[in-house]
Amino acid sequence: MNSTKVERSLEDTETELFNPNVLDRLSLTSPEGLVIRPLKSGDYDRGFLQLLTQLTQVGNISREQFLNRFHMMRSTNSYYVIVVEDVSLGSIVATSMLVVEQKFVHNCALKGRLEDVVVDDKYRGKHLGKLVVKIATLLAHYLQCYKVSLDCKDHLIPFYESLGFIREPNNANYLNMRCSKGNTTEKSRLG
Repeated sequence: MNSTKVERSLEDTETELFNPNVLDRLSLTSPEGLVIRPLKSGDYDRGFLQLLTQLTQVGNISREQFLNRFHMMRSTNSYYVIVVEDVSLGSIVATSMLVVEQKFVHNCALKGRLEDVVVDDKYRGKHLGKLVVKIATLLAHYLQCYKVSLDCKDHLIPFYESLGFIREPNNANYLNMRCSKGNTTEKSRLG
């Protein structure tokens, strides 16, 4: 099957990244005019990637690349991208991602990692950041993760502390190593 046929078949039926019934079990209340839901395959056209550019560099991602990554993430059952959509505009205005790691430690427990929290500039001050973080942490509890971790810029530490995150004594350092950029059109060798 050539890539055009794959792209067309992926577009035919809009799908969620994860089962939306999971969010229903969390007893969430959506703010008026907004819907809380999983990322959908059609969110490429609802400004999801543009929203992420308010957080970090995204790059020039084609619809095909978006759909391929979406379906790879969906197949792992480890990615929970939560979005808030303004239904009157049909656009994504806030998002967070919970990545669930399968561990050997703690009796083969699950560990959550909070990533990619961003609220559209025009919607800041409406507590949507707190909302998407709260949803991700509730989801982590529901999935029985033994902990949820994150890393953030220093000025955001008080925000996350106000939501229950703590800096662990003697473990408050976060180190990372950036890998060379290499091929900018396809970053991963997975799948």
